[in-house]
Amino acid sequence: MQSTDLGNRESGKLWHRKPSPAARDGIIVNIIHSTSDYLPKVLRFLNVAFDSSGDCLIAGDHQGNIYVFDLYGNRFNLVQRTAQACTALAFNLRRKSEFLVALADYSIKCFDTVTKELVSWMRGHESSVFSISVHASGRYAITTSSDTAQLWDLDTFQRKRKLNILQSVGIQKVFFLPLSNTILSCFKDNSIFAWECDTLSCRYQLPAPPESSSILYKVFAVTRDGRILAAGGKSNHLHLWCLEAKQLFRIIQMPARVRAIRHLEFLPDSFDAGSNQVLGVLSQDGIMRFVNIQTCKLLFEIGSLDEGISSSVISPHGRYIASIMENGSLNIYSVQALTQEINKPPPPLVKVIEDLPKSKLNSGDLKMKVTSGRVQRPARSRENRIQTRILKKDLTGSFENKENELSDGLNKKRLQILLKGYGEYPMKYRMFIWRSLLQLPENHTAFNSLEDKGVHVAFLNLQKKYPIKSRKLLRVLQRTLSALAHWSAIFSDTPYLPLLAFPFVKLFQNNQLICFEVVATLIINWCQHWFEYFPNPPINILSMIENVLAFHDKELLQHFIDHDITSQLYAWPLLETIFSEVLTREEWLKLFDNVFSNHPSFLLMTVVAYNICSRAPLLNCSLKDDFEMVEDMQAEVDQQRVEDEAWYQKQELLRKAEETRRELLLQEEEKMVQQRQRLASVKRELKVKEMHLQDATRRRFLKLQQDQREMELRRLDDELERKVHMRDREIATTAKDLEMRHLELESQKRLYEKNLIRNQEAVAKEMREDTDAYRRKVDLEEHMFHKLIETGQTQNQKTHKWQEAEEKDFHLKSEKKASALSDASRKWFLQKEINDALEHAEHPYTKGVPRYQNGQVVSTCLSRTSQLNDISEADSSTCPSFSQRRIQWDTTERDLMERVRNLRQRLTVQARNRCQTPHLLVT
Repeated sequence: MQSTDLGNRESGKLWHRKPSPAARDGIIVNIIHSTSDYLPKVLRFLNVAFDSSGDCLIAGDHQGNIYVFDLYGNRFNLVQRTAQACTALAFNLRRKSEFLVALADYSIKCFDTVTKELVSWMRGHESSVFSISVHASGRYAITTSSDTAQLWDLDTFQRKRKLNILQSVGIQKVFFLPLSNTILSCFKDNSIFAWECDTLSCRYQLPAPPESSSILYKVFAVTRDGRILAAGGKSNHLHLWCLEAKQLFRIIQMPARVRAIRHLEFLPDSFDAGSNQVLGVLSQDGIMRFVNIQTCKLLFEIGSLDEGISSSVISPHGRYIASIMENGSLNIYSVQALTQEINKPPPPLVKVIEDLPKSKLNSGDLKMKVTSGRVQRPARSRENRIQTRILKKDLTGSFENKENELSDGLNKKRLQILLKGYGEYPMKYRMFIWRSLLQLPENHTAFNSLEDKGVHVAFLNLQKKYPIKSRKLLRVLQRTLSALAHWSAIFSDTPYLPLLAFPFVKLFQNNQLICFEVVATLIINWCQHWFEYFPNPPINILSMIENVLAFHDKELLQHFIDHDITSQLYAWPLLETIFSEVLTREEWLKLFDNVFSNHPSFLLMTVVAYNICSRAPLLNCSLKDDFEMVEDMQAEVDQQRVEDEAWYQKQELLRKAEETRRELLLQEEEKMVQQRQRLASVKRELKVKEMHLQDATRRRFLKLQQDQREMELRRLDDELERKVHMRDREIATTAKDLEMRHLELESQKRLYEKNLIRNQEAVAKEMREDTDAYRRKVDLEEHMFHKLIETGQTQNQKTHKWQEAEEKDFHLKSEKKASALSDASRKWFLQKEINDALEHAEHPYTKGVPRYQNGQVVSTCLSRTSQLNDISEADSSTCPSFSQRRIQWDTTERDLMERVRNLRQRLTVQARNRCQTPHLLVT
């Protein structure tokens, strides 16, 4: 089991390692809230509630701190500090993050867990609200107090209806039935009515329970489908009502150790379609038992006698149980771990030898007993009775703890059960039980060494201050006090030590060792914090008592504060004398039976309980002397019971005191009537003023909301105007950029055209120069050829003809080669021009304009010219057909240039159209 202390943290983790609840107790985590002040104390949780998902719950302590625990996300957060105790909690089913909390000032507030802000504040109750029921739709809520029930609209947080009843009847609980539009109201006279939520008309009334098993209903529970109502009270009987048939169909008898039922809760199951079969029953011993209402079998239980449960809530999906313990901590149980052993198939114990014929049961008896070994059915007739044997398991060993084992074979848990059953220990064995509970060492050696030191100086004149008639009793008291003073020097200066030790001295006067050890054990364990402010009274202990009194009876504490009565007057005298002056012998012995069997804080709770029980005369006192007189009067009454010798003298004092008290009561009653009348008029005036203030506040709030909306609208208008202005500026800037881009493209286009024309002219000029050079060379070759002809006429004609044929053949081959080179050069040049034009058309926006490099063109022409020159030098003669071919080449060249020019014009037009398209879009 993991334990988490919230401390002063506002958020954190619930557990630091993955929880693994044991099947024995099923506890996932134990949550406590303690303060880290100079005097640390534990803040008790009072209420807890799950949300609709079942994985998140809220819990509030008695100082008004409200925490949200996320079991799925392993987180806790402090969502609100209300500065006053919460009396009821519930989630708003429509708005998941909102929850309702009923406070000690009789008001109901709605908070948001996310924003941690107050959503609404509802007032109208005049007593403490102990129940909040929310409709399944989340639209309505019912808050219940002891004198009225009120229906609220959670959309407007306005009260719709109010249920007023007679003061003599009283309300037990008013709540919505699940999955229906019905309100069920249960009153203290056992009458149960069902009302329509919309019209508030009475639908039906359940009949009275049978006289044989009539109990006063205190607690109620309904299944998730709203068909079965379970009711219980100060009895070990449970009544199950069928709301559809409007009749009592079963009475379940709990075990004998269950004397009263404090809380009922059905355990949901994912596969029962809302017809819950398991009912959790919290009894007066702090143990919650889960019973199957069909088989009446006890399935499992949580809590124990040492760690009792104060209240429990089950999550809607039935996975978790959140229980507030009697020590103020919060336990989260895993239902899966608790039912792990139950869901296992049991081993076969018997085998069927023969099936017996079925017989009809007597329907006269509805009562069924809850057992852990088998299910008890209604009794059969004698002739149909079958002898059976029940296999019972010895479970006593599993519940015993080593800490509860006392000396002499006693067990603390069994003693507590005995004490709760009878209210006191047997007189014959009381001293023996006390010695076992206190675990006295009976150290004779140590006690003899203290006794040998003699009477202490501080107690030499004890008889003068406390004149006791019995000399033996005085001597035992003197020896016991001296032993305590020798044991610890502080006891010699403790003025109230004789008062504290006297009842034990009188009780154990025949055994001084036991008397000394009992008093020493009492001081060490129950009075250990009394000496922190010595020699002053223990302010820390008195503050605890005052806090507990403030929690349980705020009116009485306020009465003390109004009349300047401190805890040193109404609490410290009781602690000094440990109630020996206000209780009789039998009452005092019963008290210390419980004190020695419980936690040391039980003594402080007894002081608070004594004052609450005496609240009637205390509230009637207005002067400090009156309070002292009341205390003295009660002390005198109790002393009269103890001291039989002065009974007659005290009777007269009591009679006079009674007359005085009656006169005071009559006067106080008259004053109270007048005060009530004045208070009623003041309340009416305050209600009227409150209504006016609420109306004025509502009007101011509406006006503030209207002003805020107007300011928001003006802000939105300004924002729209600003955005429109920015958009216009961006459009104008974009248009200017596009126009500048268009101008740049136009200038680049003109520059490119100029460069293209210049390059064309340079290429044409080079071609013309090459052509002229070629013509001159051809003429020179012809001239040389004619000269050769003339000089070679003297040679042999055959040889001349042969050579001429060879030269012609070679010339023709050279001419073909030259023409082929010229054609390749022209094709390369035209292809390059076409590629440049196409590239310009595809990239009209590029800044760089392709240019022809004159060096490349010149080098190309020079290389071609050098080739022609080589051919011309190698050829010694030309052919008459060369001029014709040259004319053809010129014609072809012009055609190609014309086609290239047309292609460039078309590409330029296309490029212009592409450039004009975005310009037109912008304009």
